[in-house]
This record gives sequence, structure tokens and C-alpha cells, in this order.
Amino acid sequence: MKDRIVTAAYLSAWRVVRLLPERLAYLIFRLAADYVWWRRGTGVQRLEQNLARAVPPSTDLRALSREGMRSYLRYWVDAFLLPDWSSERLARTCRVDEPERLERVFASGGVVAALAHQGNWDHAGAWACVHLRKVTTVAERLRPEEVYQEFLDYRRRLGMEIFPLGDPGLMSKLIRQVRGGAFVPLLADRDLSGNGVPVTFLGEASRMAPGPAAIALATKAPLLPVNTYYEKLPEGGYGLVLQIHEPVPVPSEGTSAEKIAAMTQGCADALSEGIRQHPQDWHMLQRVFDADLEAR
Repeated sequence: MKDRIVTAAYLSAWRVVRLLPERLAYLIFRLAADYVWWRRGTGVQRLEQNLARAVPPSTDLRALSREGMRSYLRYWVDAFLLPDWSSERLARTCRVDEPERLERVFASGGVVAALAHQGNWDHAGAWACVHLRKVTTVAERLRPEEVYQEFLDYRRRLGMEIFPLGDPGLMSKLIRQVRGGAFVPLLADRDLSGNGVPVTFLGEASRMAPGPAAIALATKAPLLPVNTYYEKLPEGGYGLVLQIHEPVPVPSEGTSAEKIAAMTQGCADALSEGIRQHPQDWHMLQRVFDADLEAR
């Protein structure tokens, strides 16, 4: 029964939101964000626990988590509307903070990126499909299955090639894509495999997915940490900024496992920097730090 309710809610939202005037849709979701924040359920409490690692102790976490929930619900409206956006709108509402760095990195062939659950990674992927090159990425398996399939179809409609997490031979498939010149952005700030690399993330012990570093090492492709965050547009509404960091260097010595660990820590350092600068757009409502996982 719960799965049927969740499925009906998601599929209805995907259709109804696209029929509403945009301003009304964003207003409704902003009010919904405030209501969820006011109730301060488990997700909001975890968001505040995570944000506490990214900001000074004097920060008003309740005010920050309110902005965080508004950002998170803004992501969902964007997600429902993105398939209808033109390439002109994608270009107008997305910018790169270091375009020359991005151009330099992409001049060499395939590129691997490590991203955080921040801003709108789907918007970034749709923009990259139009303005950079073919995008191949991985989708987390969700329940119910109908919602998962809707997400797969949605991202494919945006132009991305999607491989489901846990597919047999997934790493080999991604390596072939990078060697063929593809752009492979992967969310890295939460370990879903159970085989995460120990890192220091936002000053605390955590684990990150080893995939981005392993693929970059195997293909000799640049490993590019990227944060994404929202900014207000002069004409109203919000746009997306891609914060491009320098590629993570490959250690000259050590085993493959040691190199992957060092490169993953490099991603953690860069993503931490971007999250600290724009914590309100980090949509992490799950446990991610070792101390929180051990306290369960």
C-alpha cells in the first residue's frame, strides 16, 4: 500500500506540476518546504546534523535548514519541469564559474566528475549534454520500481545515458564510455556500495564512493570535482552555477588502491570547500558521517 501511494504521488506530481503556471508551482513547493521544515521530522533533523559539519558553531542551524529545504523542494520543481526546457533556457539558467578551466579539462578527451548532492545535478547534466558532450552516469535504484523507471526515463529524456547502480559489469561499461570520449559525472558524497573509501569529509570521518577515482585512474582521464549551487537571476527565479575545481592529481607512487584512496580524498577536500561556501544547497537528508552511522 505504501509503495502504491508513493508511486501515485510521484507520477501525479510529474504531470500536474507541468500543467501549473511556473510561479504557482514554485510557490506551492516553497510553502511545502516551510511546512516540512516546521514539522522537523527525521529528514530535517538529519539535514541539520549534516549541515552542522559544514558551518561555524555560531550558525543558526534552524534558519539554514529552512533555506536548505526550500532549495531541496526547488530541485524537485526543476526536475518536474526540466524535460520541457529548451536548450536556450538551459543555457540561460546555467553558468560555469571557471569556463577556461572547463575548456582546458575537456580538450583532452573523456572526463570523470565527482559531484555532491548539491544544487541540481540533473540540470547540470542536461546542460552538459547540450554544451559539452555525451553524458553517461549512474542512477541509484529506488523503490517503488515504477518511480525508479520514471527517473530513468526522465534522465534519458534529458539526453543522458543511464546505467542502473548494481548492473553487472558496471565499472567496465563506464570505463569504455570514458575511453570513448564521454563525460561521466558521478555523485560521490554518499557511499551506496558498502565498499566506500575512508575519507575526511567536512572535517569528519566518512566514506565516499571509490568509482570516480577508480575510473579516472583506469582511463587516465581527468578527475574533476564539481559543486553545483543556486543563484538568483536578475530577471527573477534561480539559475544554477557549476563550480569547477582543479582536476585531482594522480599520485606518482603507491598501489592502485592507495592511489584511489588519495584521489578520493582529493575529491572530498574539493567538495567540502564547495559545500562550506553554499551549505544551503546541500541536499543531504541521510546519514553520511561515520559517527552518525555508528550511533544507529
